[in-house]
Amino acid sequence: MNFKLTHRLVGALALATTALAGPAAATEGYFQAGYGTVQKAEAGAGVANPQDAMALSINPAGLVDLPHMMTGGVTLFMPIRGYTATGPGGFTAPGAFMPQTTRIDSTDNYFLMPHFAYSMPIDADTAWGVAMFGNGGMNTTYQNMLNTFPTPNCAGGVFCGGAAGVDLKQMFLTAGFAKRFGAISVGVAPVLAVQMFRAEGLGGFGFPFAGFFPPGFAQTFSVDPFSLSNNGTDLSYGGGLRAGVEWKITPSIRVGVSGQTPLWMTAFRKYAGLFANGGKFNIPANITAGVAFDALPNLTLMAEYKHIFYRGVPAIANSGASIIVPFVVPAGPGALLGAAGGPGFGWRDVDVFTIAAEWRVLPQLALRAGYAHNTNPVRWDQVTFNILAPGVVTDHITAGLGYKYTENLTFDLAMSVVPTHSVTGPEMTPFGYNPARSITLSMRQFEGSLGVSYKFGDRPRPVMAKY
Repeated sequence: MNFKLTHRLVGALALATTALAGPAAATEGYFQAGYGTVQKAEAGAGVANPQDAMALSINPAGLVDLPHMMTGGVTLFMPIRGYTATGPGGFTAPGAFMPQTTRIDSTDNYFLMPHFAYSMPIDADTAWGVAMFGNGGMNTTYQNMLNTFPTPNCAGGVFCGGAAGVDLKQMFLTAGFAKRFGAISVGVAPVLAVQMFRAEGLGGFGFPFAGFFPPGFAQTFSVDPFSLSNNGTDLSYGGGLRAGVEWKITPSIRVGVSGQTPLWMTAFRKYAGLFANGGKFNIPANITAGVAFDALPNLTLMAEYKHIFYRGVPAIANSGASIIVPFVVPAGPGALLGAAGGPGFGWRDVDVFTIAAEWRVLPQLALRAGYAHNTNPVRWDQVTFNILAPGVVTDHITAGLGYKYTENLTFDLAMSVVPTHSVTGPEMTPFGYNPARSITLSMRQFEGSLGVSYKFGDRPRPVMAKY
């Protein structure tokens, strides 16, 4: 197969997989809590405990502990999200003359997220692998509805622009190499990323009150109202690097540290009037550290900490409060959507704390469980614009199992429950905060994952398998 054909096939596969990868507004902002089925059963743990080829997605150093194998699977993700508007004088639907408490839910609650990985030892101390998986994303779909906000061009919907919502999907393709130096293993993995984004119903931020204010005052919320909403799906490409280390302190205690640089992405040109800096939307850096302890020959306990640097991405981190404030004050260079240093979603960095366990009950059966808690990225004073991205959940409770059907073939299952979490704050209107009206964002999630792994017989595993 020639290089051009291979390149086209890989590109087509990446785009097709991205299109299938449903947005994962997981407990970590919009990142998933684990990428493979085994990781999902353990609430995302695994930086110091590689178990299948998807370990590459967390810590490439773990490749040297894996056999020649491939693994794949699919996750059904079910997020239930929306907002509640309470009080009079509203800007968001149902509007100014609907003072009663109103609950509005996003539709389209079922998404599929695939993953695939392959690992191969080169010798007893070196290995390589590849993986493709959905990093995460965000989706909201609000139907058109009555909005009584008093402006002649309000088209209904959440923000007077009709049916509203966003759809962000991120897919990673990575190849890793690992080398063992005695008790320490190191690994590196360049990461290529594809993003797909679409926004609808935000046209109300374009020219909502043209002519209502004197010259010198903002007549729009965007530097480019024609690249703001309803422009179809746009693609963004880029990449970065993940690297990690694993240290076997004793035969039963392992420590792992892994970090990923920001993924520097091309801009969403169709939405240059929405995201700060002309549509620029990089993927945040993150770092994870953890320990795995074999408390018994058949019981492994894990504890991990992760930090996600959302504040490093202006489109995500910049305050969204200024989206509306410049409407009633002279417009400044960074006051409008899409401008350099312009408004965003006001997200903070996220800290994630995870504990997990695997109990190998029988040589053929392993039971897994985990719990992850993360800080909430959405502040109380940023709730209005985050109706589009209500990533407010903070807890992830997981369980699963692995069944070794044959010496080479293993099936894995994982389930997770994410309890309802909410954030309440004052609504932001075109004239500033409205203390008489509050917006409550809320979300809960359910997830089920099925995976399968196959170990080839041509190359033995460098390290004894746990089950």
